[in-house]
Amino acid sequence: MKTFQVVGIGNAMVDVLAQAGEGFLADNGIEKGIMQLIDMPRAVELYSRIGLAREVSGGSAANTIAGIAHLGGRTAYVGKVKDDQLGAIFAHDLRAQGAVFETPMAAKSTEGQETGRCIILVTPDGERSMNTYLGWSEFLTPADIDPEQMAQAEWIYLEGYRFDGPDSQQAFAKAIKACKSAGGRVSITLSDPFCVERHRAAFRRMIIEDTDLLFANRAEMLSMYQTADLDAALSQAAAEVEIVACTDGANGAYVLSGGERWHVASVPTEVVDATGAGDLFAGAFLWGLTQGHSLETAGRLGCIAASEVISHIGARPEADLMALFRKHGAV
Repeated sequence: MKTFQVVGIGNAMVDVLAQAGEGFLADNGIEKGIMQLIDMPRAVELYSRIGLAREVSGGSAANTIAGIAHLGGRTAYVGKVKDDQLGAIFAHDLRAQGAVFETPMAAKSTEGQETGRCIILVTPDGERSMNTYLGWSEFLTPADIDPEQMAQAEWIYLEGYRFDGPDSQQAFAKAIKACKSAGGRVSITLSDPFCVERHRAAFRRMIIEDTDLLFANRAEMLSMYQTADLDAALSQAAAEVEIVACTDGANGAYVLSGGERWHVASVPTEVVDATGAGDLFAGAFLWGLTQGHSLETAGRLGCIAASEVISHIGARPEADLMALFRKHGAV
């Protein structure tokens, strides 16, 4: 038995969540519903303008790993933070979920960057607009990848946002080689349609050459395959990857593999904050696979977990996911 069921690699961030109206977005030049990269001065400026905020450990892949750990899965996470206040919060919160987090922190004396943070503005419709200062998370390098840890993973989970880092693709390549050489498998999430546009060629190479399981939402899938037809995009993805899992908001999710296709219904939920829906879908889906559940059931688990996380502020589960799975007859 391998030490870890899933090891995630991504942007180690602290989320700063605040409610905001449409006017605030317009007044501050924020495009609704996407992730925008910002620098430190912009992060400070926005923070000074938002109202009451809640700071919680986040980061897309970290949320996924936290969800798996919440379900009792054996997990680890790789992501870069600084030895500062937010870095300590991030490390404590992730370890408290039961995940292993051993990536060396950047020293306090290191100048120029701080622990990354994402200012997430949630509009009344539950949509989130993310303003991301990557900070130290941007500087994940191959040196931060422990080949033995990757070799001890049944699955590795790679966060698409990480493609924006200068050395991240090399770090991913090192992780993939170590994992696959030891019989492990590779999953990746596309993360954001604009991230896909910035790095489409690199994504496609990794999808075709290395990926066993592809996670995406509708917008990301359409962006990757440059079409307005979701069925066409799903078919093309399924021809390139063994397993495809694509979320489609209130329409649930699609899972494709081996020439078969399943549509999984969403769980009707009042949307309070859509942050983390895809992250928790992926976490529950991967947990389901490691427990031997079918792909259709894994998709069902993902939709249940996503419904829980969008019912409250924050991207980490607050209810007992296992109890929810049982309530819905999924396990």
